[in-house]
Amino acid sequence: MKDKIYDLIIIGAGPAGMSAAVYAARYKLNTLIFGEVIGGMASEAYEICNFLSYSKISGFELAHKMQQHVADLGLEIKTEKVTKINKDKIFAIKTGDNSYFSKKIILATGTEKTKLNLDNEEKFLGRGISYCATCDAAFFKDKIVGVVGGSNAALTAALLLSEFASKVYIIYRRDSFFRAEPAWIERVNKNKKINPVFNANVVELIGKERLEAVKLDNKKKLRLDGLFIEIGSSPNTKLPEELGIELENGYIKTDNEQRTNVKGIFAAGDVTVTSLEQIIIAAAQGAVAAYSAYKEAR
Repeated sequence: MKDKIYDLIIIGAGPAGMSAAVYAARYKLNTLIFGEVIGGMASEAYEICNFLSYSKISGFELAHKMQQHVADLGLEIKTEKVTKINKDKIFAIKTGDNSYFSKKIILATGTEKTKLNLDNEEKFLGRGISYCATCDAAFFKDKIVGVVGGSNAALTAALLLSEFASKVYIIYRRDSFFRAEPAWIERVNKNKKINPVFNANVVELIGKERLEAVKLDNKKKLRLDGLFIEIGSSPNTKLPEELGIELENGYIKTDNEQRTNVKGIFAAGDVTVTSLEQIIIAAAQGAVAAYSAYKEAR
């Protein structure tokens, strides 16, 4: 049987990839989506309060709505991990033992959480260490937890954890939350369960079978049942690097139509060079990328 050739394969099922899929369906492009996590990192958000038409929605709920929208258009999402892309006259996408073929590709692979890179970090993963408050907050009812970071993600994680934990420390290396939105800072400051620890870094994870405490570089020690790490993220650039796609500080460079320097490959979302990493921006870039792919296919 002859291998099926898609008009477009989208790699990534976050806001950028799912938005691209919706537009590709409207343009009648024969499209396949690969995404290990539906909604991407946005699915982990405690509350999303700045996405137009929703005054407040959880990341999980928004991801579900994205998935339903794409499903209603008859598009297929595969959860297989893309391991390799080869280009000849068309693109060959490898996922383990399977191969798929496409005329165009949109890379919307997003970012992955940055780790502390400390001893015991991997050992304590799932035993006190977490990178997802939305996933694990309920396991820490009446416990003492910490959050590392000072961004919106860190503050919203702390707010969610405060609904379960008895006390939440926010451990941040600077002397104030200068990166977070004022609205989140105000909510954190009003929450009596949350205690900021400024000018501090976690330098040691202490425990036997699970996390019991952390040591800070100010020589203080905090007893903790859990530590949630929210210190940013890094772009997933293994595939673009192998394809010779031009990067800037690790992020994919695109033109105004989301084209990369490799013909037939477009990119959208947090994996690209952008001044504002927001769901609405990623979704808009996904729409532009799909339109650009459609124009080239005509």
